[in-house]
Amino acid sequence: MCFPSALPRQCLDDQSSSLLQLQLHLYYAPNFTFSSKFDLWDANTDCCWWEGVTCDAHGHVIGLDLSYQNVSGSFHSIFNLHHLQHLNLAGNNFNTTLLSYGFDRLPNLTHLNLSSSCFHGQIPVGISFLTRLVSLDLSNQDDCYRRYYHFLDPYNGIGIYYPFTLPYLLEQPLKLEKPNFKRFIKNLRYLRELYLDGVNISFQSSEWCETTSLLLSKLQVLSLSNCGLKGPLCPSLSTLSSLSKLYLDNNPISYLPPNFMEISSPLISLSLENCNLSGHFPTEILLLPKIQSIDISDNDQLMGQLPEFSTNNALRSLRLFFTNFSGELSESIGNLKFLTDLDLSECHFFGSIPSSIANLSHLVNLDLRYNNFSGSIPPFDRLGVPNLASLKLSGNKLCGSVNSSLFTLPSLRVLSIRQNQLVGKIDEFPNASSSLIEELSLGNNYLTGPIPKSILQLPRLGILSIGGNSFSSMKLDMFVQIKNLRVLWLYNTSMLTESDNKTLTLPQLEALSLGSCNITEFPEFIKTQDRLINLDLSNNRIHGVVPNWLWKSSLSFLDLSFNLIEFPNQLLLSDANFSSPNLRGLFLGSCNISAFPEFLRSLENLKFKISGPFK
Repeated sequence: MCFPSALPRQCLDDQSSSLLQLQLHLYYAPNFTFSSKFDLWDANTDCCWWEGVTCDAHGHVIGLDLSYQNVSGSFHSIFNLHHLQHLNLAGNNFNTTLLSYGFDRLPNLTHLNLSSSCFHGQIPVGISFLTRLVSLDLSNQDDCYRRYYHFLDPYNGIGIYYPFTLPYLLEQPLKLEKPNFKRFIKNLRYLRELYLDGVNISFQSSEWCETTSLLLSKLQVLSLSNCGLKGPLCPSLSTLSSLSKLYLDNNPISYLPPNFMEISSPLISLSLENCNLSGHFPTEILLLPKIQSIDISDNDQLMGQLPEFSTNNALRSLRLFFTNFSGELSESIGNLKFLTDLDLSECHFFGSIPSSIANLSHLVNLDLRYNNFSGSIPPFDRLGVPNLASLKLSGNKLCGSVNSSLFTLPSLRVLSIRQNQLVGKIDEFPNASSSLIEELSLGNNYLTGPIPKSILQLPRLGILSIGGNSFSSMKLDMFVQIKNLRVLWLYNTSMLTESDNKTLTLPQLEALSLGSCNITEFPEFIKTQDRLINLDLSNNRIHGVVPNWLWKSSLSFLDLSFNLIEFPNQLLLSDANFSSPNLRGLFLGSCNISAFPEFLRSLENLKFKISGPFK
């Protein structure tokens, strides 16, 4: 903000006092626990120069931005700053309700952002009295937990089950009940941006659309994902002539109104992921002159085919994941010269991948997994895709060899080509030490020859899937040189030989699959793997007593199914050698176990087990 040079820019005493009082009542809480007092400002300096503080020419605080500071505590003193126009407390860890705060004492507020800060309970009616509000963001209150807990998809696409323990979640997320949605927005007629993602407004869910259309005529951004909305979009939404961004993910909208093209015509961004949509999607929307981003993923009954794209198309992101879209990809897809993100995975597309993909010079993410694409992998190394960071082609019918120059794409971080019909040897490639590749999935093809040493020299490689091929001379020792390896998937590698070095260790390893590897004994190198979360030794020829050292304290999922194993009679939870308190999944199917292992009865965290039949 600019200030006239003729006027002093000195913070008024009452403004400084309120800010210092705020600092006194806040504390750093990076993991929801007290860390240290909030100490951002120096009382001996002008508060108008403090970080996150903006003043007007008269010394009144008109802006306060404490976003993503990892703070908690009380912020009542903010409401003494009556000239405040912008307040941003997003991305913190307050973990409290808002009912005790006097928002109506900030009549000049135009921008309020409380998103991602773990507020819960009823949204206070005082916010509805802020008649000058232009932007209101109360969205995604559970995001603060996601910043500190390791959420992983149950299946990461390479066959390894990753455990994920949901932490304490909000028992009562933000909701609009008293006041309800209509009463809450009726005075907010100047709103241009409304973000209520994750707020429960199901109490009036069937009226939200007409109410919004009637009361918020200036709206430019409407974001109501995961709000419990029911029923279809209303035709009256087309009256919002300034609407440019519409986000309604994870609501059972079910179907689109007949005038959806009219509603969509002013849009720049549209997201209707997981809205239970069915029927034919009007693909003409993809040709609208303003549209830049479309996400209609996870609507498995929604049908359509991609249109012919013109050279003036503005699309930057197109996500159709897990829909019923089908057909061949036209060469005209190469006209999407601004495209950065294309996700057509788990659809029904077929045919070859168009060579016109060479024209997508801005492309960063390309995901074509689990379709019916055939033919060879396009020569991406010779195409104009210098920014390509993620290339996912798994689960198709691609054939031919793998050109090793594919690994030399300058921005590539993820390469997934597993579960195709690729054959032959992979040659060595240059400059492996400067590669950015973090995830490499080659499994379940017909690849032969030795593993290229270049792959083992990738400095950032953390996930490696190469099982289900016919690589020669495979020994566990060879993977030690991959210093950052966290996931190693060798499933169905019959030529694998264990290391002679019993002290072999992969210090970062969290997930290991040695299933169907023709192993006859428990691999002793597992003794030294202290970070293992997921271990798969299924479908081998392992026999004998399960050793105590297998029960790692870090272990969450263990699959020993289809082996001939037994448990020692003395194995009890009180046994000092038993140390798997976090075990959540234990798979013992077809292990020829003669009696139910008694120690299982006391494993309180165990959620999944396949045990038996027992004799």
